Amino acid sequence: MSDENAASGETPEVETPETPEVDPIEALRAENAELRDRVLRTHAEMENLRKRTERDVNDTRLYAISGFARDMLSATDALSRALVMLPPEARESGDATTKSLIEGIELAEREMQRLLAKHGVKPIEAEGQKFDPHKHQAMFEVPDPSKPEGTVVQVVQAGFAIGDRVLRPAMVGVAKGGPSHAPADEAVDKSA
Repeated sequence: MSDENAASGETPEVETPETPEVDPIEALRAENAELRDRVLRTHAEMENLRKRTERDVNDTRLYAISGFARDMLSATDALSRALVMLPPEARESGDATTKSLIEGIELAEREMQRLLAKHGVKPIEAEGQKFDPHKHQAMFEVPDPSKPEGTVVQVVQAGFAIGDRVLRPAMVGVAKGGPSHAPADEAVDKSA
């Protein structure tokens, strides 16, 4: 048959599936909805990026001096140790030069503490607090039945934080042998 069709010059009819006619208005509406969705998604992504960048800039601004602050803490500790090592007699009965030296060391230590505080470096409260491994580093246990177990009873070295981050944990001694800390919920229930 194909030879006959070819000989007669006729092309064979191929059945093509009928395509439904697309309403141009509906096509434009669908395209408009798709483009609107893409614009809204892009806008949301850009807003999230802006917020994330703003948060990163704030974190960088707040925590950029962390390394420097850690180094300054060791210098401040050295000044504090120098003051502790001075005998009380040297403070009271020392000559003018010794008293001036002591006052200079005290002034330098206070100024360093003030500058650290100015830049957001705050000491971590430890003594009398419940031991928190995120803020404290236990150096030893102290047998003390009068204090609740797990309470910080001695601070060997002060800890410091900048913002919400710990720069250096407080090195502490922790009470052992006393009553255990009761959760806050149980303490409220017992009083009711």
